[in-house]
Amino acid sequence: MKKTILSLLVLFMFFFSCKTAKDAPQPQPPVTPEPEEVVEEIPEEIEAPETPKDEVKWDPKTPKNIEEFRAAWVATVANINWPSKPGLSTSEQQKEALELLDFLEEHNFNAVVFQVRPQADALYDSEIEPWSYYLTGEQGEAPEPYYDPLKFWVNAAHERGLELHVWLNPYRAHHTAGKEISEKSVIKTNPDLVVELENGMWWMDPAQKGTQDRSSEVVMDIVKRYDIDGVHFDDYFYPYDSYNNGKDFPDDLSWRAYQTAGGKLSRGDWRRESVNVFIKRIYEEIKAEKPHVKFGLSPFGIWRPGYPESIQGYDQYDKLYADAKLWLNEGWIDYYTPQLYWKISQLGQSFPELLGWWKSENTKNRHLWPGMNVGGEGDEMHITEVINQIMITRGMLPENKGAVHWSIAPLLKYNKLAEAIKEGPYKKKMLVPPSPWLDNTPPAIPSVTANENRDKIEITWGVENDSDIKQWVVYFKYETGNWDYKILNADKRSQDLQKEVGEKKRKLQKIGVTAVDRTGNQSEFIEIEIN
Repeated sequence: MKKTILSLLVLFMFFFSCKTAKDAPQPQPPVTPEPEEVVEEIPEEIEAPETPKDEVKWDPKTPKNIEEFRAAWVATVANINWPSKPGLSTSEQQKEALELLDFLEEHNFNAVVFQVRPQADALYDSEIEPWSYYLTGEQGEAPEPYYDPLKFWVNAAHERGLELHVWLNPYRAHHTAGKEISEKSVIKTNPDLVVELENGMWWMDPAQKGTQDRSSEVVMDIVKRYDIDGVHFDDYFYPYDSYNNGKDFPDDLSWRAYQTAGGKLSRGDWRRESVNVFIKRIYEEIKAEKPHVKFGLSPFGIWRPGYPESIQGYDQYDKLYADAKLWLNEGWIDYYTPQLYWKISQLGQSFPELLGWWKSENTKNRHLWPGMNVGGEGDEMHITEVINQIMITRGMLPENKGAVHWSIAPLLKYNKLAEAIKEGPYKKKMLVPPSPWLDNTPPAIPSVTANENRDKIEITWGVENDSDIKQWVVYFKYETGNWDYKILNADKRSQDLQKEVGEKKRKLQKIGVTAVDRTGNQSEFIEIEIN
């Protein structure tokens, strides 16, 4: 692996670096927080959730490997991606949403990571938290005329063959772009849970039991009420120290309460353990309610400087109190998306070198789908960089291909970039890879019929119980050609194929149909000869 990475570094030394920031801080007036009950002393070790004994991936023996996760983040904080500004009408919001989802479908993506809780608020109908300022321009005010944006996004995404993963910030209470702090904000309703940072942001104290309970309640409310495919947290655990002008996180009250209760951990270990307990809790609660809903994390791309040896940069373990390596080692997630926003050849933060290290830490064989920065100037050099990062990921993770792109905005802005991805690595639609640790039982084999209709062959299919079927794959092969395929949504039950193609009138020779369930399992493939 080291030789492979060194070769890739030499090959791509001329590329330039990518860097992005997801937030743009603005000052806000202070509010004084009050103390609250803190989490009781946390044990030094956390037991890993049980891993199913059968970790063998179901092999449908299909003619082609057509699995790769292809997602883009859609950020709502500060109206980065959607809606374009607060206060748009319902019809304008829906029009913008459909344009984004249409783009992803047309460019052969299969998932969207949609931010629904940017600052202890909601871009959906919630009884726990207020409507988001970024949606209506006033926190707590519902869209007019009323609709539920998350329900709209879920339905529209599924109609286009896209998974929808809800992206939540578990601890951020108020962003500096969020304007006035309303009476419905957690800052006013539960001041004992929050602290103010010097850049004007407010943060929920991760060590508070009330914080963990509230964020857990929010996650599970969404999981229970919406037909989502995944829950996603990004890199905002304890805040970046720059948000507080380099000063320590202001949690003196909860820290003293922990010590008074007999806590023995160091302050850093206590903070990390608070986050560890929360991450494990969320994973287990999601699985108890809906096992097929994936839990994904997108931590900062570097665990600690020196891992691997040549890596330099920000220490999330020490600064964000995020033990991201532990979460991956223990398998408290279904997919991992470290934010590898650097170029291939960047010394100290090389994309393939970091990806190789995260791969070595993936001891439970969960999905490893790196976060890629598609921002930049949109020129040929940047396009080549993005394409090569996708291809390197495929080469390094051939059994677990996938990527999440930050964000959808550059793909929309730079048409040449979007077209290069579509005409290159994303030329054909692909399935979301299965998660065998969640479910390793394939769907039933569809019954298939083929009828001749003039110059076409009409293929129809079905299974006895199709309630769990998400998609169908129609495989076909013409004389002297290779196998090809079409991926269709669950509501499809037929597909027409040309009897003959090309100048030489190559005849349709073989077909087959597989069913795909919510966890990504494909049914067994049965080859059918066309006479």
